[in-house]
Formats: sequence, C-alpha cells, structure tokens
Amino acid sequence: MNVRIEESWRKRLQDEFDKPYFERLVSFVRSEYGRAHVLPPGHLIFHVFDACPFESVRVVILGQDPYPNPGQYYGVCFSVPEGVAIPGSLFNMFKEIHDDLGKPIPASGNLDRWVRQGVFPLNSVLTVRAHETGSHRNMGWEIFTDAVIRKLSDERENLVFMLWGSYAKEKIALIDARKHLVLTAAHPSPRSADRGFFGCRHFSRANAFLRSKGIREIDW
Repeated sequence: MNVRIEESWRKRLQDEFDKPYFERLVSFVRSEYGRAHVLPPGHLIFHVFDACPFESVRVVILGQDPYPNPGQYYGVCFSVPEGVAIPGSLFNMFKEIHDDLGKPIPASGNLDRWVRQGVFPLNSVLTVRAHETGSHRNMGWEIFTDAVIRKLSDERENLVFMLWGSYAKEKIALIDARKHLVLTAAHPSPRSADRGFFGCRHFSRANAFLRSKGIREIDW
C-alpha cells in the first residue's frame, strides 16, 4: 500500500502499510469518505507525522479519538485550528501548564508550536465520522498506532510518554520504561481532570527528564 506520509515515518511503517489489516482499513476509510462527512480532511490524516519526523520526536501525548465536530480536528491530537474555541480537555491542559510552570493560558488552541519542538500528540484512531465519536474504532487504526508507539519505544531513547486516562494507560505495555519516561494521570477532560490530572506536573517533569538527558526541553 502506497500511503502519503513523511519519509522517515514511511520507511519505518511500510511493513504495516503492506499488511492485510491496513489494506482493509484503507478500503474502509475510502468508502467512508465517499459516503459520509469524515474528519479530518483526507490529506490531513497523517498531518502530525508529516509535521514531526520520527527523529524529531521528544514527547509523545496519547489520545483516543479525533474531535468529531467539523472545523476542530486537523490531524493533531487535542489541537484545534487558529480561531476555533479551545475544547475543555485542552483548556485543562493549559491550566495545568499555568499552575505547573507559571505560563499564561494561551488564547489559541493550536498546538503546532509544540509539534515543531518534537511533541507528538497522537490519537489511537485517526479518522471519525462528523458528530459520531468512536465511529471508526476497531477498524484497524488501533493496530497501526500501536505499531507506531512500539517503533518509537524500540528505536528511540529518552522519550517522554504522557498517558492520560484509562484508555491511554493501557498502552504502557507497548513502551520500554527502562529507556523512556512514562507519565500517567487522569484524563484532562472536564469530567475527570480533578481526579488526578490537575497537579500531575507532567510538563515540568518532562522538561526535568529531558534536561537530565542533555536534551532541549519543551517551551510549553
């Protein structure tokens, strides 16, 4: 299968693209785009891969599903385009950064400036029908993104993995904690942030770890 994706990722994931499950996934996704309103626009499905090459990744933030509301999701987990209202989970992330590092809460929910620094916010599922959260689960995306996590764990060193909520925490089994820093907390959703996300200090802890390894920290 020939998938349009940044070269450093393509050469590492070509084996996945050639597997039968991915062929089936591509057929499903193509048919969905043909008959329904699917997010993100097709050319942005792999946007975070194109914007953050494999060797540039320093921090991995794991999510589950794309935002299902039109105009919000453009291929970067938790992020929204300039001018779009900041969703609740992202606002709580900004609030924790403010409390943790003293940084002002941004007016924009666009996280591209993080991505340019090597932050890799990855959803487990990369497409969704508009207004139908979870509509593309269990079609093959999870197999693919699990392979992405394994590749990062196996072929890189000294990464920070942020796993928020029970779903993300299930990915611990894919990560070699002897080589990487794995941080877990409650999900930043307004429904759960006060049950362990607020006060987790993941952003300062990530920077302290990166500094200790001689790696440039993130300007959150």
